[in-house]
Amino acid sequence: MSEEAARELPADATKATVAIIGSGNIGSDLMIKVIRLSKSLAMGAMVGIDPASDGLARAKRLGIPTTDRGVDGLIAMPGFEQIRVIFDATSAKAHEANAAALAPYGKQLIDLTPAAIGPFVVPVVNLDDHIDAPNVNMVTCGGQATIPIVAAISRVTPVAYAEIVASIASKSAGPGTRANIDEFTETTSRAIEAVGGAAHGKAIIILNPAEPPMIMRDTVFCLIDAADPEIHERITSSVEKMVADVQAYVPGYRLKQKVQITAVPDGQPVGTLTAGVEVTHQVSVFLEIEGAAHYLPAYAGNLDIMTSAALRTAETLAARDLSEAQA
Repeated sequence: MSEEAARELPADATKATVAIIGSGNIGSDLMIKVIRLSKSLAMGAMVGIDPASDGLARAKRLGIPTTDRGVDGLIAMPGFEQIRVIFDATSAKAHEANAAALAPYGKQLIDLTPAAIGPFVVPVVNLDDHIDAPNVNMVTCGGQATIPIVAAISRVTPVAYAEIVASIASKSAGPGTRANIDEFTETTSRAIEAVGGAAHGKAIIILNPAEPPMIMRDTVFCLIDAADPEIHERITSSVEKMVADVQAYVPGYRLKQKVQITAVPDGQPVGTLTAGVEVTHQVSVFLEIEGAAHYLPAYAGNLDIMTSAALRTAETLAARDLSEAQA
């Protein structure tokens, strides 16, 4: 066992101890967020497989116990039993193995990969529904950015079809993201339906190589059967409220322009998208997500919204545990 792995994990009765598996960009950004922002979480361990990774080196400098032996090294750490929540910021395939290894220990897992072993969770939409799930999935960066908008519309009127386009800077897409492109589109599409409430969902991701790198942009396009102007006003209000709710934990999340609700042009062949369901109007919402630049540049809003959503999820779990302990 390495010297780092042998160190005792920190104990703080007022905070829930967490570990992060994955010492890459997402895991490192999440670690900084836990340290700087959270009043209810304490870093217990940073776990990787590359001894030379910047994430492990930074964790060591910050006095956080580390291991470069992956999930097996984490389980072997003295004080492992103190860890309440484990974030997995690796890859879809790696998470399957990690979840299986951790299953006997009763830890609550927050999955930042597209593995989707557990239920999809978007904090502002359905976290309360899955607060006791042993493994929750943060969908994808595009899902965290756009599903709240689909849900905001579907709360007012049924959404026959929802399509999202997530455009991110190529530089913000690391090896893990690129290796999981197929899982990204499949997972996000399913979550648009399961969490967002759309009858049919589709997701597209664009890696933009522009220089200087662009801030994350997302487009949400929904088809609805609602000709009443009053319903349009309610949709706009619902979307604006949802944006404010997301901004509570992702300050750089914002509408790029006003919500657009227009009549579907005569003769436009939308039946193939809606499986023949009649629709009258299309709703277009344009978003911009600027990262907080805790670890990565501000243009990496795609990573920031994932780590911010995961942090909010863990803090909600910690608050629930504290409430139960005080009851």
